Amino acid sequence: MTLAPLDASKVKITTTEHPSEPKPNDQLVFGRSFTDHMLTVEWTAEKGWDVPEIKPYQNLSLDPSAFVFHYAFELFEGMKAYRTVDNKITMFRPDMNMKRMNKSAARICLPAFDSEQLITLIAKLIQQDKYLVPEGNGYSLYIRPTMIGTTVGLGVSAPDKALLYVICSPVGPYYKTGFKAVKLEATDYATRAWPGGCGDKKLGANYSPCVLPQLQAASRGYHQNLWLFGPENNITEVGTMNAFFVFKDTETGKKELVTAPLDGTILEGVTRDSILTLARERLDPAEWTISERYCSISEVAEKSKKGELLEAFGSGTAAIVSPIKEIGWKTEHINVPITAGEQTGPLTKQVAQWISQIQYGEVEHGNWSRVITDLN
Repeated sequence: MTLAPLDASKVKITTTEHPSEPKPNDQLVFGRSFTDHMLTVEWTAEKGWDVPEIKPYQNLSLDPSAFVFHYAFELFEGMKAYRTVDNKITMFRPDMNMKRMNKSAARICLPAFDSEQLITLIAKLIQQDKYLVPEGNGYSLYIRPTMIGTTVGLGVSAPDKALLYVICSPVGPYYKTGFKAVKLEATDYATRAWPGGCGDKKLGANYSPCVLPQLQAASRGYHQNLWLFGPENNITEVGTMNAFFVFKDTETGKKELVTAPLDGTILEGVTRDSILTLARERLDPAEWTISERYCSISEVAEKSKKGELLEAFGSGTAAIVSPIKEIGWKTEHINVPITAGEQTGPLTKQVAQWISQIQYGEVEHGNWSRVITDLN
């Protein structure tokens, strides 16, 4: 028997009888308000994907013994749609999110789907709520595709039932006043991910164990954790973001942009990939080296003492880039230079501008922006 594939052409659309009024931009808090509609698609091992439904935003009804509650069969993605300067709505690199979502699904025995079909369905969902996509630089529609195992029962096995759903949230800038450089605690007393684990998959189970160390760091005056791993205390990620460092060789004058490699331990960030691609395209190779390698907290501390640590930042969908100004390590305080009068270094600021210009349609870059609808 051939299982039914995910098919966007069969979508059933039921519109809300009570459309929302768009909130003023200054009232948009990240992930606190949602659009009028949601997408749901059920899957069974017996039949495959059912008919997709776009319907009014509503509660889910699940059996208390559903696998998702007991064995963490859950994955998600984070992506955004933008209202561009020429009044179109676009999604930023959705193919990358779909590829990662399928990899996450495979790791926890949830079903695969056709990426282009889900992108088409998400576009249809956004079209229903296009009036709720906020306008203005720094404002966007955050999109949260999610898949959960819904099999009923307490035996541990691969789910034979699943639910894929998508909800959307109008959001403003992650930092209301622009960049806000953060203080990090280099963390070796807890581990975010490890070789052979699931750190490179976007699973809900990766996130909740990280909240306690974050609260512990906050109690000592830090905003987030700088995650370390292994006997060398290699830097992996910062909070829920990929980490970048900018070094300078004082002997040669050459600069190096460094981030951890994709070895299965860190998340394969879409923003991370975008930054590396743009840096390799736009930075002079005679002046810059772009490296995907581990650096240890000791290397960062040593380079700071020698004046060779120039910048540091995190990258992710929510904040795009987040400048770092200080790292606490044991009894040391590693200060990261930032431009006088600003909360960022020059490359951090430049990278944020590069990506923003593409997302808001000021600059084109290949097929990174997928047009959903033209509002003109």
